[in-house]
Amino acid sequence: MGKVFLPPERTPRCYPKIDVFLAGSIEMGKAEDWQTELGQQLSQMYEVGNVYNPRRKDWDSSWEQSINNFQFNQQVTWELDHVEKADIIFFNFIPGTMSPITLAELGYALGSNLDMVVCCPDGFWRQGNIEIMCGRQAVTMYRNYTQAVGQLTSLIMRRYKNRLND
Repeated sequence: MGKVFLPPERTPRCYPKIDVFLAGSIEMGKAEDWQTELGQQLSQMYEVGNVYNPRRKDWDSSWEQSINNFQFNQQVTWELDHVEKADIIFFNFIPGTMSPITLAELGYALGSNLDMVVCCPDGFWRQGNIEIMCGRQAVTMYRNYTQAVGQLTSLIMRRYKNRLND
């Protein structure tokens, strides 16, 4: 059984189990808290070690978005550290949100050849950009959340089985 971590919690490695980062729309008031529900679901899988949920409980939108602001810097650093630490990144773009940080994280992950599952339903304002970026890197983009989560769980089980056989 896995554990869900939120920023700024320290996170141990759970090798050989699979760690997952939940990247996606958070915009308060516009995106439901899908990360908590999916994090709980994934943490019940035997093959999952850690689930990294960037939705910080004590987030304060008045924090200056500056490298010099301790809390903001801590949040961004935590997210980047865990994008890099994760075995798989799950991207979920919610229609009606802008999700600029998630778009930046997608570009970062695509450029780093990290394993990912991308969900972008019809109606997301930059769906075309995501389709083209994923297509260039041969990453399948799912329009249906349930299908994307199914692909994520399959990928977790495959990665775990391969890790045990290495």
